[in-house]
Amino acid sequence: MATKKKIPLKVIILGNTGVGKTSLVRQYVDKQFSNQYKSTIGTDVFAKEVEIDDRGVVMQIWDTAGQERFRSLWLAFYRGADCCVLVFDLTMPDTFKELDNWRDEFLIQGSPRDPENFPFVVLGNKIDSKNCVVNSRRAQRWCQSRNNIPYFETSAKEAINVEQAFQTVAKRALAQVLEMEIVDELSDQINFRLNADERSSNGNAKCFC
Repeated sequence: MATKKKIPLKVIILGNTGVGKTSLVRQYVDKQFSNQYKSTIGTDVFAKEVEIDDRGVVMQIWDTAGQERFRSLWLAFYRGADCCVLVFDLTMPDTFKELDNWRDEFLIQGSPRDPENFPFVVLGNKIDSKNCVVNSRRAQRWCQSRNNIPYFETSAKEAINVEQAFQTVAKRALAQVLEMEIVDELSDQINFRLNADERSSNGNAKCFC
């Protein structure tokens, strides 16, 4: 019996430098955390196979650098994403204020077919810290006002809500892929019928020579 082909899901992780994007991905993929901070240069791609609603998927997680000088290197990687994860640091309010910029940039550069309904997930990281200053209700209001984006407060260090957050990411990415497949299939059917009608019309045309 042939095994079903696993569905690839492309996920982009965005946020300011130092918010813990790489640490979150490594905690999710490898169940590891390191206190040694090393900035991502350009883009790293991680992969993890999971099962969502009895479907095998391969999460391709694109971890991007947050520094302005690397931004031009990975703008092209936005295209084709099935879900975008926005990360901010709960101890640094400026990183929360940048969420709108990251979201807008993705929608402009990624050019999704349905930008109003494109799936995002927001992670407020470092919930384990005693220095959290971004209010939960404030973050939740921001997410609700932007098409009810799912919001999780996470800790890469303590593995708090990491698995749950990326499970939601995978579900939203898969739903996006399946929805686009339905749209493409309907579009093909409509085009086929239009072409068939056109051929039929041309074939029935009378000649008045």
